Amino acid sequence: MEINYCMFYKRAIGKKIRQVGHIWRKNINNGDLIKLTNGEKTESSPRWSPDGKNIAFIAQRPPTDKNQIYLILNQGGEAWQLTNHKPGVRRMHWAPDGKSIYFLANDPKTKEEEKKDKLKDDVYAYDENYKLSHLWRIGIEDSVATRITEGNYSINNYQPSRDGKNIVVSRGISPLFDESTQNEVWLMDKDGQNARQLTDNNVSEFGGSLSPDGKQVLFGANANENFDFYYNDKVFVLPASGGDPKLMIEDLKYEVSTVQWTKDGKGVYLLLNMGIQSQLFKYTLSNKNLKQITNGDHSITQWRYNPVIDQHVFGINSSNNPGDIHLLKGDDVKTLTKLTNIYDYLETEFKLHRQEKVSWQGNDGVTVEGLLYYPIDYVSGRAYPLVVQTHGGPASSDKFGFSRGFTRYNAVLAAKGYIVLQPNYRGSTGYGDDFLRDMVGSYFRNAHLDVMAGVDYLISRGLADPDRLVKMGWSAGGHMTNKLITFTDRFKAASSGAGAINWISMYGQSDVRIYRTPWFGGTPWQENAPIDTYWENSPLKYISKVKTPTLVMVGANDVRVPLPQSLELYRALKRNGVPTHLYVAPREPHGWRELRHRLYKINVELNWFAKYALDQKYEWEIAPGDKIKEEKEQD
Repeated sequence: MEINYCMFYKRAIGKKIRQVGHIWRKNINNGDLIKLTNGEKTESSPRWSPDGKNIAFIAQRPPTDKNQIYLILNQGGEAWQLTNHKPGVRRMHWAPDGKSIYFLANDPKTKEEEKKDKLKDDVYAYDENYKLSHLWRIGIEDSVATRITEGNYSINNYQPSRDGKNIVVSRGISPLFDESTQNEVWLMDKDGQNARQLTDNNVSEFGGSLSPDGKQVLFGANANENFDFYYNDKVFVLPASGGDPKLMIEDLKYEVSTVQWTKDGKGVYLLLNMGIQSQLFKYTLSNKNLKQITNGDHSITQWRYNPVIDQHVFGINSSNNPGDIHLLKGDDVKTLTKLTNIYDYLETEFKLHRQEKVSWQGNDGVTVEGLLYYPIDYVSGRAYPLVVQTHGGPASSDKFGFSRGFTRYNAVLAAKGYIVLQPNYRGSTGYGDDFLRDMVGSYFRNAHLDVMAGVDYLISRGLADPDRLVKMGWSAGGHMTNKLITFTDRFKAASSGAGAINWISMYGQSDVRIYRTPWFGGTPWQENAPIDTYWENSPLKYISKVKTPTLVMVGANDVRVPLPQSLELYRALKRNGVPTHLYVAPREPHGWRELRHRLYKINVELNWFAKYALDQKYEWEIAPGDKIKEEKEQD
């Protein structure tokens, strides 16, 4: 038996340094590991054919600059291009018979639109300049692509049934994020005929799939049993013939991340967010038994389940391993087997930080959890400079796992002598609906107080130095940074990444409003608008109180928390004489992707923290390509 997966690594191509993902195959029986692809750009989404002879994947390869489907023999060799779809493809699934592959694609531009583009006659209507997405199928033997759906709607996700006769789709009025609450679950024949709507509500569903016997459809939604919006994600089930959806698991205190039917259809497997952990569970329909399968200080990533052989493959992300692949048979945890050893070198070649769960009482007595990262070579009894790093979302949670990325470089911070706290403040997922919905009606009711209570807890334990406190965060983590620098001057340095400062202007600027309406009790434009609530929760209202030297960072193409929010913060801080800089990364969306931009962010933050919190100098790290250049010049 073999599995395939995509592994990323850094490679230098000319003067560019970027991450490139390739597809590897692992033989479970003899341990052989074979690299199957080696393109200049990332190959992703590997999928076995049902007979196991071929692997399909998505890549951009010349002469096209769009994502296309490629096939490669499971023994390796040259891959061949299957699709030549002008707009590019995404979200592919093999048909169960292996004779074709389904995929989603945006509608192409018309000839008139292409002509106008060449003439730069390209004025567009904002929020209307999108193309609808539809479902296609392409034959393996003849490479003929057939359109399955067509109409004034958008297919945003889909799942073929196990017998290949039907497809469950998520169908909406557009692909726009803010209109996702109008997506509904539909069921149709494999050729798109006899499409019928199964749900009708004001929440966004996910993960719709047909039971093995074809009688029931399950899906997830961030709703309660009455389909009221803004709750932890739950799983629902309804008859395939139509009817009212029912909550599958009552009184579930965790958040459903992903769900799939078991092999026999008598239950479901679920990946549940438990706050600082994510674990695999099994729920049996007949006796309503919820069984936890995996356990430990980790989070499960990239979970995939094969019902034909009743086996799971997934990564286990822990403090010393970012996610080597594991195999599990059914619900028997005794069969859990580690398949890859890609990241074993981390423990042997590097000093790694210690990570542990901490908990404390909020101001109102509610228990709050978080993750604590100890400095390298931690000495008991010594107080260390503390970096408080708050997660985005805010409907999310920080979990056990290896810290990496441009927003979470805790391994670097630990190596620099910082202790790091990641608090799952009120508004986080995985702790029940009351905990999540504390933000409804007032974003900063308890969230910021939870964070400060965590800081005081670490100080009381003698772990954190109260005179060397630092605050950082991205997205909702940036919102929290903006709030805390207006709430207290205890932090000696701060960094606000893509954070909101003015909820009134933010409501109109961002591509997302659906979450903000319940936070503040309505829109800022309606009659008798709750403007006072919007303004009270806007850090800008109290900006005159800020004394903390604060960096401000944002992507130039960020539509989620657009540049004007960071600009408002920067202008106010600078005018009030607070040390600040605004750094804008060209071409970048809400999350920075280019490696040089990511490295710059880490460098400029570490330099800022060292200057204002530690009274030290910081030596900037140089990109690998620059180091190579310097060495050549010296030679």
